[in-house]
This record gives sequence, C-alpha cells and structure tokens, in this order.
Amino acid sequence: MLQDVIGKTFRLLGYTIQYGCIAHCVFEYLGGIVMCTGPSMEPTIQNSDIVFSENLSSHFYRIQKGDIIIAKNPSDPKTNICKRVMGLEGEKICTSNPSDFIKTHSYVPKGHVWLEGDNLKNSTDSRCYGPVPYGLIRGRICFKLFSEL
Repeated sequence: MLQDVIGKTFRLLGYTIQYGCIAHCVFEYLGGIVMCTGPSMEPTIQNSDIVFSENLSSHFYRIQKGDIIIAKNPSDPKTNICKRVMGLEGEKICTSNPSDFIKTHSYVPKGHVWLEGDNLKNSTDSRCYGPVPYGLIRGRICFKLFSEL
C-alpha cells in the first residue's frame, strides 16, 4: 500500500518535471502570448491588446526592419517593451524627434537595432535610450489574438 502511494507520487513528480521542461522550452524558444500595455504603439497595437510573439526569429537573427518586437527594456530589464524595428546594424538613422528643426543622424552599431514606437509623440524608445542590443530582443509579434474596442 505505502509502496503504491510512493510510486504514484514519484511518477506524478516525474511527469510534472517533464511537462514543465517542455512548457519552458516552448515558451522560451517557440513563442507565447503577450499582453501589450501602454500607448506607444497606437494605433497599430492598442493598450491591453493580446498578441502572439514567436521567438525563433530572435534566436536565428531574422529580425527585419519594420518588424514589431518584444524586448527587455534597456532602462529597466524587469519589464518588456513593444516597439517597431526602424534600423538594423550599420544603417543611418534620424535620431531627432519629428518636430525638431535641425535633424541629427547616427549609425546603428554592430549587434544593435533602433526601436521606435508608432506613436512618436508618446513613446519612450531608442530616441531616449539609444540603440538596443540584439540580445535584449525576446521575440517578434506575428498577429493579434484579441483587441479591446
């Protein structure tokens, strides 16, 4: 009797660890569901939109200009940001705000990307914290799953 209970407990523990490892690999390497908050990507992505983010592009360095990505915030690594890739390494970028009279330009260094929100007037992005290292990119947004109207 006691051996059956112990055996079932260890089997359950083994299955839990196996499925936990599988779930970790799926969410780390394949992708997952993300809720986007904040106004920086409006009107493309509204506050509280739920999107699917695939992570294979970031692991295989397949991020392209124009992609919307999820990345660790360079100013606060505990939070994520959702921004559009506006420049890749080696490209020349206009680093000033659209309303500035004098435009300034710089080059995106190797291993970095330039990120900006679609809502330029209400977005903290690479114009504030500079180019973002490629290693901070978590995934690329594929599609919206749910949008509040």
